[in-house]
Amino acid sequence: MSVSKEIKATIVAKFARSEGDTGSAEVQIAILTERIKNLTAHLQVNKKDVSTRRGLIGLVAKRNKMVRYLKGVDAERYGKVIAELGIRG
Repeated sequence: MSVSKEIKATIVAKFARSEGDTGSAEVQIAILTERIKNLTAHLQVNKKDVSTRRGLIGLVAKRNKMVRYLKGVDAERYGKVIAELGIRG
């Protein structure tokens, strides 16, 4: 379950720090959050899909690492991202 180009473009436009920014921690966390939401919806329908569940756990771990990194680098940016996405930090 990947994120469509249109949704990814809106996420990049919303969280980018400058023009053409696709690699900042904020953008990466937002895209990972969208992928996590998609997989969570898939797993609510397909409860026995173990391989997708394993992938979801990996994505959540990757997002947590990115969030911890952002918290250590810039607490203000961290607070904004957590509040906008509605995730726990």
